[in-house]
Amino acid sequence: MLRLITDFDGPIIDVSERYYHVYQFCLEKTQRPGQVVQQLSKAEFWQMKRSRIPEKQIALNSGLDAAQAQEFAQLRRQTVHTEPYFEYDNLLPGAVDALLKIQQAGIDLAVMTMRRVRELDYAFKKHDLGRFFPENRCYCLSNDYVKTRDIEDKPLLMARALAELPPAADTWMVGDTEADITAAKKHGIKVMGVESGIRDRAQLELYHPDLIVKDLNSAVDFILDPSTSI
Repeated sequence: MLRLITDFDGPIIDVSERYYHVYQFCLEKTQRPGQVVQQLSKAEFWQMKRSRIPEKQIALNSGLDAAQAQEFAQLRRQTVHTEPYFEYDNLLPGAVDALLKIQQAGIDLAVMTMRRVRELDYAFKKHDLGRFFPENRCYCLSNDYVKTRDIEDKPLLMARALAELPPAADTWMVGDTEADITAAKKHGIKVMGVESGIRDRAQLELYHPDLIVKDLNSAVDFILDPSTSI
């Protein structure tokens, strides 16, 4: 049996609009009355996120001072994963086509995400994605899980998945961050980084995935036919 374990945000869901709305909200809340700030364009902001520019630096680049940058970063952490902003998430182009292709090929498909149960459920309902992922193929955080860092939490999810899932002859992990690559490598799973998420190619390369591809569609094409040119 061939298995594909995919991350959710990055390969399937585009979070850039949510993150940008939260950035705008935090900038507005942190600036002083009459203070002139330089709001970044969405493209500028997202490029900074993808190259892992720290939140405080993004705040400074937007015209806030050091104390405000600290406040901005804290507010952003508290806000980015809250209910009102999840409505800004969108399906990535071609993601559903890729999921259908996986289903039609009979590949065992699982999702592994740092979302909490309620956050994943919300997206499943909004985008009709539950049809691809039965409950016993969903690995996410409980609603009351106390997060540490994704790079530490995700390998724990991978360990749980590998203990519970039936054996597979061949397994690939697809993700868009260092946490995905680390989780796969720690457990001896082959891993592809996708450029459709929150890390650019240079950041993905630092963690040495087996392959870097454009998006989930390209990943699926390669898994179905390894002679596919990427």
